[in-house]
Amino acid sequence: MKLHQLRPAQGSRKSRKRLGRGPGSGRGKTAGRGHKGMLARSGRSNTQGFEGGQMPLIRRVPKRGFRNPFRTEFCVVNLKTLSDLDEATPVTPKVLYEKGIVKKQSKPIKILGEGVLSKPLTIEAHQFSRSALQKIEQAGGQARVIDRA
Repeated sequence: MKLHQLRPAQGSRKSRKRLGRGPGSGRGKTAGRGHKGMLARSGRSNTQGFEGGQMPLIRRVPKRGFRNPFRTEFCVVNLKTLSDLDEATPVTPKVLYEKGIVKKQSKPIKILGEGVLSKPLTIEAHQFSRSALQKIEQAGGQARVIDRA
């Protein structure tokens, strides 16, 4: 077999529809669009959620509550997860990200007071809860608030 003898498998290649080329083509006159209606018109666009004039589902379903678009979402870290870390190095957002405790570096970090802290850690975060501050100070550590940049 030679290169020029290669052919695609039977039925694997299909010729494209040639629309609007007269009655002999089998797709003349309306060019496969049917008769009248929205789908037959030029310039029609299927907008997302359009249900043929019926009231769309997104407008039929009742809405509740309010989600503030200007809220700040924090990555929450509890003290019990920090108790495994080494006390010699300060706990910074970069350290938390490298250890896999925090998934996103872009979000600010808030330390919550769940769990017990037995080591005097120096923790740098964007926010602390009151209980977290108390437990860090009781363990002999330091809590430093850093700016959101």
